[in-house]
Amino acid sequence: MVCQEDMLISKIRELYDKISGLDSLKPCQDVDTLFTQLVLTCIPPSPIDVTILPSSLQEIRSNLIRLCGQAEGLLESHYSTILSSFENPLDHLHIFPYYSNYLKLGLLEFTILTQHCTRVPSKIAFIGSGPLPFTSIVLASHHLPTSTFHNYDIDPHANSMALRLFPSHNDLSKRMVFHTSDIMDVTEDLAEYDVVFLAALVGMDKEEKNRVIDHLAKYMAPGALLMLRSAHGARAFLYPVVQPGDLRGFEVLSVFHPTDEVINSVVIAQKYPLLLHSSHDQQGLIL
Repeated sequence: MVCQEDMLISKIRELYDKISGLDSLKPCQDVDTLFTQLVLTCIPPSPIDVTILPSSLQEIRSNLIRLCGQAEGLLESHYSTILSSFENPLDHLHIFPYYSNYLKLGLLEFTILTQHCTRVPSKIAFIGSGPLPFTSIVLASHHLPTSTFHNYDIDPHANSMALRLFPSHNDLSKRMVFHTSDIMDVTEDLAEYDVVFLAALVGMDKEEKNRVIDHLAKYMAPGALLMLRSAHGARAFLYPVVQPGDLRGFEVLSVFHPTDEVINSVVIAQKYPLLLHSSHDQQGLIL
């Protein structure tokens, strides 16, 4: 087991050195190859606990998460531009290389949501929607045909790119709303949503993530649901980890760790009627 962990860390170090040495993270053969190798290295189930890694590896992990976030944003911008050149962009989503993963993740999140939601949500917020808001598109198209999706992103260019995907779609053009805002500046409006999704890369380190979660706990409606993405095992070199104890002001309902090509773990929590902060109240069902 120790040998396997050493081999894993050695491979991640090697890939980190190569990725951090790239002149650009824009999509190209070298970038695509290195990130594909990184994902394939981190996907297999691993007992590694990233919280107890030495500081040098913690720094590499933190830097890798930011590099992955930058590369993911550039990849989505690239394909959003291509898609918007089509007369009906949403008919061509399959050209995105990870589209099938979003379909699987959307189904997983919808399935988990229905286990804890007593009625179809009317208004849903997605925080960190980016230039290619796949989660909102997949959920609205395949699973929640009457819900309105409010997509928040701090980047006005990302929102302008996303908006170009919908004008030709009679249904989604009416149910997709875009807000250019830092979510930390959004207050009373958060109480309007039945469900809030928090993208994995909103808050790339623990302190940033916890500040966002605490802000949501303050302003979301009592009883509203929060869907978060986390990571488990070696996948935590790709995305930040959210622990049940980080969700102050929420009751953690379940945590699900996929073992297939869907990388993100899914956490669902419910806003308490009153803020409760004891560690006992943070215990959820680990699936």
